[in-house]
Amino acid sequence: MFLAWRELSFARGRFVLMGSVVALIGLLMVLLSGLSVGLVNDGVSGLQKLPVSSFAFQDGVDKTSAFSRSVVGVETAETWAEQDGVEDATPFGNSLVNTRTDKDVDIDMALFGVEEGSWLSPEATDGADLSGPGQIVVAGTLKDEGVAVGDTVEIDQIGTKFEVVGFLDGQHTYGHVDVGYVDLRTWQEIRAGVRPGEPVPDHVYDDATAVAVKYDADADVDLAAGDKAAETTSMTLKESYGASPGYTAETSTLQMIQVFLYAISALVVGAFFTVVTIQRRHEIAVLRAMGASTRYLLRDSLTQSAILLIGSSAVGVAIGLILGALISSSPMPFALEAAPVAVATVLLVVLGMVGAAAAVFRITRVDPLTALGGNR
Repeated sequence: MFLAWRELSFARGRFVLMGSVVALIGLLMVLLSGLSVGLVNDGVSGLQKLPVSSFAFQDGVDKTSAFSRSVVGVETAETWAEQDGVEDATPFGNSLVNTRTDKDVDIDMALFGVEEGSWLSPEATDGADLSGPGQIVVAGTLKDEGVAVGDTVEIDQIGTKFEVVGFLDGQHTYGHVDVGYVDLRTWQEIRAGVRPGEPVPDHVYDDATAVAVKYDADADVDLAAGDKAAETTSMTLKESYGASPGYTAETSTLQMIQVFLYAISALVVGAFFTVVTIQRRHEIAVLRAMGASTRYLLRDSLTQSAILLIGSSAVGVAIGLILGALISSSPMPFALEAAPVAVATVLLVVLGMVGAAAAVFRITRVDPLTALGGNR
């Protein structure tokens, strides 16, 4: 590795410049990773924290907007509860509403309608659990907006009021708005647009958005068979994320940006080491003439690449983590997790090494006599 270390030492400016580019790419990867995780959490964290194995939606519903389009009968839950491997099933309501507290705090909210006392009803970490009509349990992040236990939340235009009786642990959001749990019957009235005091038609209580299904431990449930029996369209919990507003568009856009960034990193590193290899032809020719093997030269060049990539990536990731910690405290949907950052860093180094390997492969074709001017 004599030549590799020598060049790193004597051509510091060139390698610092390249290292700065790699560090910037690493910084961008960390920020994109945090933004991706933050957007996912802001879009579907309320769904992620549900103890649900799958959802059964209306038969033939558009899967990209199932939560907003689906209507199923509440009796469908009984059909699903009878399927092999299913521990329990219960109706689930989902709708987006505009609300205001008695302290004049405007809140866009995703109302989740659940049967109180069921396995789907959440446990409050602050205050009391949902126990009946007129109550709401909301996301813990609403504390930061000035909401407190005992406050009254009113649905705009309809006028239905709820008392905040408890808070959930941390972030619970759906479609980038905070989640609030209410009893299923009240949710059905809100969905039908029934105002307080007005007579409620019996058919209002017949429908829900979907059936939430919970499997037995290690059970392999035949969703197709269940859908045939209940005349529904099922999606696993993870598949249902795509039915939330904007989830698919946001995640696919960020994934495309990340893919292009990985490709750019490989091309940039490859182009840099192509130039470096061309400039080293005479040194390489001398080593070849002295008996150095191709394997030795390749190892020398790839070691140089690895030192540059690992060192620069570490600097870029460190700066990204510092900036990410600052951004995390802002309203921007941003969250850093170790696994995505580690994967992004490894991919940056690996793809950079691939680009460098493709560039230095020309070493195997260096003819010592030609490189030293022996053909003149």
